[in-house]
Amino acid sequence: MSQNTASTRNPWSWVPTCYFAEGLPYVMITWVAATMFKYLGHDNTDITLWVGNITLMWSLKPLWAAFLEMFKTKKWIVLVTEFSMVGLLAALALCLQLPGYFTISIGILWLMAFASATHDICMDGIYITTLDQRSQAKFVGIQGMFWNVGRFFSSTVILFVAAYWGQAESSSWTIAWMVAAAVMAALAGYHLFFLPQGEVTQRPENFKQVYSTFFDAWADFFRKPQIWGMLAFVFLFRSGEGLLLGVGHLFLQAPVAEGGVGLTLGEKATIDGGLSILMALAGGFLGGLFISRYGLKKTLFTMAICLNVPNLTYVYLAYVAAPDVQVSLLTVTSMVVIEKFFYSFGFVANMLYMMQQISPGKYHMTHYAFCTALMNLVLWPTIAVSGYLSDRYGYLTFFVIVMFATVPSFFAAWFAPFPRSADEAS
Repeated sequence: MSQNTASTRNPWSWVPTCYFAEGLPYVMITWVAATMFKYLGHDNTDITLWVGNITLMWSLKPLWAAFLEMFKTKKWIVLVTEFSMVGLLAALALCLQLPGYFTISIGILWLMAFASATHDICMDGIYITTLDQRSQAKFVGIQGMFWNVGRFFSSTVILFVAAYWGQAESSSWTIAWMVAAAVMAALAGYHLFFLPQGEVTQRPENFKQVYSTFFDAWADFFRKPQIWGMLAFVFLFRSGEGLLLGVGHLFLQAPVAEGGVGLTLGEKATIDGGLSILMALAGGFLGGLFISRYGLKKTLFTMAICLNVPNLTYVYLAYVAAPDVQVSLLTVTSMVVIEKFFYSFGFVANMLYMMQQISPGKYHMTHYAFCTALMNLVLWPTIAVSGYLSDRYGYLTFFVIVMFATVPSFFAAWFAPFPRSADEAS
């Protein structure tokens, strides 16, 4: 079935649009919404608590992933979730004109996150079951590139749309979210005709069978040699990252009078959107080459340094920012792109460690999904609390706290177990 599907659907006709459709809603929910709330006058505490909690949805998706095999086809679920997200994006746009828009929009974002996470599961399922191994390897780079195109569209184009109509006006954000809804509608309509069905393999007959496989996968996961040491690495390697993810971009747009950098929406779209994405792509590519040249075990501590030490750029920006000082755009741009480049350079080690040391075995794909879910779960509490800490202690002290929070990452990298040899991991 998969070979027949592959022959009738050229991967170039659907892989790019599919992963664009994955990246767009994720960034709208986790980054654009926070940016919007900040410009509309909400404090960091509320933004990171509520928007940060929504990121939990992508960590919980293994809980319902297996059940999706019981219903129709993967294409059907993808289309349902895409058209659902069209409606939810439009609903959020319209609710911004209501007095209680913040509470309503948070509820909509929760629903959208569930749809987006479900969409990711089935879209990846179509990719895996439709393409043979050779084609999967060929298009994996295209997959990642177009996910980042979706990220670029959301964090740059959508922000420029809002900036054109006025960054602090709810009506401008209504237009921006409606543009996102229109683009998602176009993608869903295209996929209605060009997306392959995806192969149905060993469809579970009932919920009992789903639970049996699910619990066997978890039991096998925890039987892996040195699993607790490896999980300690997953939990600690990004120990300070959640704090920076939650507040870093909000600090860049915070008013100068509040100790922030005071970027306009257009400036943020350019610096923390477009340029940062380009530098992140370059960093990830070079980080992968660095590890392939010297090996993961030898470079892991170096990668921890690259991941964490550049956070000092935000300490510096918070130090030079003052109520009567406007930090130059050249300085801001330099600091932000340096941090983004080295973060992406070091982050590659985290993904490869999970891929090569933890996930191989009977349930390779499932266990890798467990790893990524657990990895994101670690970020949830730190993102949620980051806004409170920055509001309570101020930006400079907050970013110093971030640096102290990175210390466990170095221990995790130094003591990380490697139960699999290089040959076994390859």
